[in-house]
Amino acid sequence: MLRGTARPRGGAAAGRPYTSGEGAGRAGACVRVCVRGGGVGVAGSGSEGRWRERRDRGPRVGALSGAAAMAAAAYGAHGAQRPDEYQKELYETANRYHLLHSLALLAAPHCRRPAWCAGSLLCAGIGLFCLPLYYHGLSGDPGLNRAAPLGGTLLILGWGALAL
Repeated sequence: MLRGTARPRGGAAAGRPYTSGEGAGRAGACVRVCVRGGGVGVAGSGSEGRWRERRDRGPRVGALSGAAAMAAAAYGAHGAQRPDEYQKELYETANRYHLLHSLALLAAPHCRRPAWCAGSLLCAGIGLFCLPLYYHGLSGDPGLNRAAPLGGTLLILGWGALAL
């Protein structure tokens, strides 16, 4: 990567790093590409690196969610004490949906327009759908199950946002 100082038309140094486009007249002044802190953006836009941070955050959240789903699966298979078959089925359903939607979170940064929207809807849906089922499956208390339909709706909306 080349680094230097951008020169405005008056010839005085502006003090901005650049990689290309200098000396190309008006087109070069409008579409100057900057490299700052590992991110790439348009000079003067203030967004140098923000889009890259957002794209990097989605796979991390999906990977952490998947790791949590696998840990919950291991706990459900080896450590959880459930008295009846219904609680075991609830726990396994929560875990299946948690792992499936963690994989969808990995794809959220690659959707065209509302990448933050799809990821946010899927995260909220996982929290509001899977956590009450995990809780009911482990404790036998159905007190949080009212949130599950809202969580399921958010998961559906998250898949719809992925399709946009």
